[in-house]
Amino acid sequence: MARILVIYYSREGSTAELARHACRGVESVAGAHAVLRTVPPVSASSEATPPKPVPEQGPPYATLDDLRGADGLLLGSPTRFGNMAAPLKYFLDGTSALWLDGTLEGKPAAVFTASQTLHGGQESTLLSMMLPLLHHGMVLVGLPYSERALQTTRSGGTPYGASHVAAVQRELTAEERHLAQALGRRVARLALQLAATASGTPGPNG
Repeated sequence: MARILVIYYSREGSTAELARHACRGVESVAGAHAVLRTVPPVSASSEATPPKPVPEQGPPYATLDDLRGADGLLLGSPTRFGNMAAPLKYFLDGTSALWLDGTLEGKPAAVFTASQTLHGGQESTLLSMMLPLLHHGMVLVGLPYSERALQTTRSGGTPYGASHVAAVQRELTAEERHLAQALGRRVARLALQLAATASGTPGPNG
């Protein structure tokens, strides 16, 4: 069973909804299991306070052990001036121990985002999330144009990862949902194929 970790930060709910659809895509692949996690907010005050062990609502907070046990990873964040949100960046900055021992090397990863406006910096946000994944030696997964929804969407959806534009429609469009699920499927399938190659057994495509 491939364990695919989906980690996100969300303030208004759009990124969380993308995460849930990515999980549905993972779960649609036989032999794959999605694990949903979030990250705590960070404080603007100079004195840091530790987060509660678990959030009051929603999935548990992600830990380094979650990453150690993952066969694949999807990261999601709202767009903040063309960059990932500070809470997700703070979490990733704390993964240096995994970088030192190569825990994530060779595992598939993908990214997704949501923004308020159509030209709100979605693609640069997706790229900003890819950078630490590249440093960890992960295999990046995008969305090819063979996904027809990528050609028909009038809101979110990029080759770099799934996305949502809140100004176009508050709820995710059908194309945005489809692409988030497709991204989850692609990570899950690649995780299974890589595991099969490592063990010498046939993957999901034979």
